[in-house]
This record gives sequence, structure tokens and C-alpha cells, in this order.
Amino acid sequence: MVDFTQARKNMVDCQLRTNKIVDDALIDAFSTIPRELFVEPSHHAVAYTDVDVMIGSGRKLMAPMVMAQLIQALQAQPNEVALHVGCGTGYSSAILATLVGTVVSLESDKDLAARANDNFTNLAVDNAVVVDGNLNEGYATQGPYDIICIEGSIAEIPSRLTDQLAEGGRLCAVVDEGRGTGKAVLLVKKGGTVSERILFDATVSSLPGFEVEKGFVF
Repeated sequence: MVDFTQARKNMVDCQLRTNKIVDDALIDAFSTIPRELFVEPSHHAVAYTDVDVMIGSGRKLMAPMVMAQLIQALQAQPNEVALHVGCGTGYSSAILATLVGTVVSLESDKDLAARANDNFTNLAVDNAVVVDGNLNEGYATQGPYDIICIEGSIAEIPSRLTDQLAEGGRLCAVVDEGRGTGKAVLLVKKGGTVSERILFDATVSSLPGFEVEKGFVF
């Protein structure tokens, strides 16, 4: 039987701390939230490995090191509102919920959304709420957001999402234009203008719903 407490400690010590994750609150969140509860039972044994792990419905939970680096780059504050796009079973939402005031967890798959709701209830995560909708449209009803975090690689960041950023808001995502290796990027909105900074290379599973339509070829 896997010792999940030890596996969680090993993940933090060997994957996060060694990759310049220095935010104490973020490290504490990864140290305490039971990642194994958010993956398929058949994948419990590999829940803490440094790869994307299956959660069901063809979707995967992003590798801990990549997600930790993205969240750290957001510099979350306790009074902020975050939108988590593609929340899946809710793991990264639960992480964000320890750092901000409110998390809006957007999910289009009803089975995954139901599991996220159950996980929030079981872990007493009372400042995260699951909402249904198309992932590439965001959730403007509860916006604007101080933080938007996208779980999975996408071909491009739709303007519908950046439009939902508050002044001073930040968005993190892994953008893969079809090369197989994506770029983790941080977008910041200031004075109504959105600027982009490339953080690092990353290879993560794609998030459905963000495919770019091919133009006509003459």
C-alpha cells in the first residue's frame, strides 16, 4: 500500500522545492491537500509522480511541478477572485482556494464537475464553487477576475478570457501551437492593455475546447 503522506512529502521536496517553488503558502497547500483523491482509483499509486495523471473522461491532472510554477507566477493574494478553467476533479482549484478569497471552478464535463463538487465537500473547501460552461468562453457572470488559471495546454488564449481579467489581473496558461512542446506564459492586464511574458517550456496534456479553426486553403 502506498504511503500517501510520504509520497506527498517527496513530491514537495523533490519536484517543487528543487524547481524554485519558494512560496510558503503554496508549498503548504501542496503538502496538505491529498492529490490521490482527485485522480482515478486505478492511478492512486502514481498520483504524486512528476507527470500528468488520468482523472477520467479522457482528461489528465497537470504535473505538480508545472502547476506549482504557474500558480506561483500568479502571485495570488488572499482577497482575490480566481477563475480556474478546466477544473476537472478540482485539485488545482483546491490549491488556489488556500491562496485566494474565492475560486470559480469552470468545467464542461458533468461527471468531472460532480466529482469536483464532492471533493470540495469532503475536504471542506468552502470558498470554491463549480460552474458549468464552455471552457473557452470563461465565466463572465462572476468576473472580472484577479486571476485566471487554465488547466492544460491550449492552442491560443481567447480574447474572451483576457476580457474577463480585472485591472491588474493575471492569467497563466501553457500555449502549444502544435509543436508538441508548449510555452508557459503569464499575461498581465494594466491600463486596459494585456502584456505577455514567457515563463518556461512545458509539455502537458491538451485541454479540449480550445482548438483553432483552420482557415480556407485556396
